[in-house]
Amino acid sequence: MADIHPILLAGLTGFISGFLLSIPVGPINLTIMNEGARRGFFWAMMIGLGATTMEMIYCFIAFTGFASFFARGYVKAVMELFSFVFMLFLGVKFLLAKSVVQAPVHFGATADKLEERLEKRIHPRSAFMTGLVRVLGNVGVLVFWIILAANFISREWVSPDWPGKLACVTGVALGTGLWFMGLSWVVSLGHGKLSEKTLLKMEHFSGVGLLVLGLIHGATIIWQMARHRI
Repeated sequence: MADIHPILLAGLTGFISGFLLSIPVGPINLTIMNEGARRGFFWAMMIGLGATTMEMIYCFIAFTGFASFFARGYVKAVMELFSFVFMLFLGVKFLLAKSVVQAPVHFGATADKLEERLEKRIHPRSAFMTGLVRVLGNVGVLVFWIILAANFISREWVSPDWPGKLACVTGVALGTGLWFMGLSWVVSLGHGKLSEKTLLKMEHFSGVGLLVLGLIHGATIIWQMARHRI
């Protein structure tokens, strides 16, 4: 990756991670499938746009508020190992999912109550706000991006400056938006008739992608350790 321009590398990192993390079936994907079947492509697309906007905001918060701390000294080394295990954990969870009824990673009843209260208080009426509020109430999204942002910076896939961070956030927006737009289009054409088997295959594909990224990350750590010994 040394031959790739830092801005391009950061953008690709954000795009791939945003796309893969959007695939597993969750509140947004289910909302897009249900509403797309009832109201058509435009309504589903606007839900996806709202979700993408909030995803981008959470990603931006993760990069500006937390990631830099994890790029210091021994904290950086610990974070590299933790993020490697975290990616493998997510990949295995998505790959071994047997049903789309429950989310592969659940943050407990407290997170569910927070999301429910937030939706009742804001009570979104437009498609865009529905997508935005659904992601806003999902604290797991922010947790994911804090961990991944720290990993990307510690691995030097994203440079710890404003151009690098903004390029990655832009990539996340493009990857997430592409997935939601594509799902909206498919659902509107098929009138919402996506079988559970198809949804599981999509989730498994996401798991394979995360496992590949995790293994590449692990191989890089081993290579660096071997190089320092020499």
